[in-house]
Amino acid sequence: MKIVFMGTPDIAAGVLETLIASEHDIAAVVTQPDKPNSRGNAIIFSPVKDVALKAGIRVLQPVKASSDEFALTLKEINPDIIVVVAFGQILRKNVLELAKYGCINVHASLLPKYRGASPIQWAVINGEKETGITIMQMDPGIDTGDIILQEKLELREDETAGSLFDRLTEMAGPVLLKALKQINDGTAVRTPQDENGATYVSMLKKSMGRINFNHKAEELERLIRGLVPWPGAYTFVDGKMLKIWKAVVASECDKVEALPGQIRIVDNAFFIGTLDRPLEILELQNEGKKRLPAYDFLRGTSIEDGMMTDNI
Repeated sequence: MKIVFMGTPDIAAGVLETLIASEHDIAAVVTQPDKPNSRGNAIIFSPVKDVALKAGIRVLQPVKASSDEFALTLKEINPDIIVVVAFGQILRKNVLELAKYGCINVHASLLPKYRGASPIQWAVINGEKETGITIMQMDPGIDTGDIILQEKLELREDETAGSLFDRLTEMAGPVLLKALKQINDGTAVRTPQDENGATYVSMLKKSMGRINFNHKAEELERLIRGLVPWPGAYTFVDGKMLKIWKAVVASECDKVEALPGQIRIVDNAFFIGTLDRPLEILELQNEGKKRLPAYDFLRGTSIEDGMMTDNI
């Protein structure tokens, strides 16, 4: 099939690599415009653009992908199908209905659950037992189109958003190829989504990472995993940020007593109290310092047993 691929971040780049290695013809890649880095002295290409350029594929970077002018550019390419993976712009009917088979989307959740921008992180934060990849026929709504194919993936007990992202990225390309074959063969079945089971998740903000220890330990442990690697979970001690990378709910045999937000250092182990049981902090990082296992952290910190975090 002749494909126009639209995507921007790492997960889209991984899917693009799978497509390039397949029998399909990637006629063009559409990605977001280049951006300067944080210091403004260098231009950053999207991961998708990097992959496309290395493969010698034409790259298009419209400011508005649904403008009539850009739709004409796509019409001249005359693709059989447009594949969209985390592109980052809303598409209108002039693009959605342009190709023979329309636009399909690769989404990292089991739709209709977790429509929106951060399905991977919220699957971890909410303690889902499974998630997966959905191939969906796109319509003008946000992740509301008919489902073509879904494949499930079980979450591990220690799953972080980062590890789940890697696993779903590896999974997404083969699932897409399977869906493309069904579409090309005329065997694809499009199933409307059940609106009663729909949920929507917005983009993550850095402020989400600030921990309120007046919640249960199990909820906070999931939050910490769900925010790795970004934005990361954190608190403040004496006005300085303390980033928490890894934690477990303290076992009954630890017998550590702590108020919500109170730090306890017991037998070279680092605990912080919550609404119910303490969290044992296994990896953490002082502001401006390296990420360390708790044992090494305690050897060089001024934090003492009984101190309170600046709990919210």
